[in-house]
Amino acid sequence: MKAARSDLFAYLDQLGIKTTTVDHPPVFTVEESEALIDRLPGGHTKNLFLKDAKGRLFLLVAEARADVPMKKLHKMIGCARLSFGKPDLLEEKLGISPGSVTAFAAMNDTNGDVVVYIDQTLLAHDVINCHPLENSATTAIARDDLIAFLEATGHPPTPIDLTAIPTTD
Repeated sequence: MKAARSDLFAYLDQLGIKTTTVDHPPVFTVEESEALIDRLPGGHTKNLFLKDAKGRLFLLVAEARADVPMKKLHKMIGCARLSFGKPDLLEEKLGISPGSVTAFAAMNDTNGDVVVYIDQTLLAHDVINCHPLENSATTAIARDDLIAFLEATGHPPTPIDLTAIPTTD
């Protein structure tokens, strides 16, 4: 059974991690969340669930306004060509639906099938805002606590500098 929002908060409490959460209407895209970005301090995320041509799975946690050069990202992380993971695979591996992709979903990947990358631009923020396994709320967590959470779930994040990936050929 996949974790729900209440399970996430219980796990964060167990780890001694403090967060604050704001409920809001569901948002499915960065564009829809613009008002939240302006209202809630800290870094905001754009999360991509990706699958390479060899079947390996990745979760890219980027700064909300980051340009993600999909056609070149695979070279940066050393994998085969990337595409977006299908909704049924997202549900199976991370226990969430499209529009709710979040770093917190790593807790549902108990087999360690998904490799997590975090944008260095996002890591420049002291506070990072993520969906708490559903897109109708935003949870603020200290950057170092988010990293500790990911490590506790068996998903030590790899920093990636998306600005170092050329956007042109």
